[in-house]
Amino acid sequence: MIKAILLKIFREGVGGLMAFVSYITSPRKIKRDPEAQLAVNKQVESMSMYQYFACPFCIKTRRTVHRLNIPLEYRDAQVRGGEHRNTLEQQGGHIKVPCLRIDKGEETTWLYESNDIIAYLNQQFDPALKQV
Repeated sequence: MIKAILLKIFREGVGGLMAFVSYITSPRKIKRDPEAQLAVNKQVESMSMYQYFACPFCIKTRRTVHRLNIPLEYRDAQVRGGEHRNTLEQQGGHIKVPCLRIDKGEETTWLYESNDIIAYLNQQFDPALKQV
């Protein structure tokens, strides 16, 4: 019991330190003209990210979101019994973060795995990668 508590404190401490270092070393945001940024903001309204604050894979994904300059809604799924955790489990299928929820009309896609999420976001929002 005490071992589990100490392990949790250690994980939270290291995760918090990683989040702090990530914050102070944030990548530069992509600059867009106001019209293009407005279009991006509109597209992102149908997306949300289920995550834990101190999860290294979530931190990695948040860095990409920051660089891409997209106002993505973050939903904390760490709280047991919390609304977002329950939604992730019941609608997404399982509790695993990060998870990008993409709503397109009546269809909802739950994208798991940080590398898959990052690839998807880069494809959608990185002007250097977008095809003409």
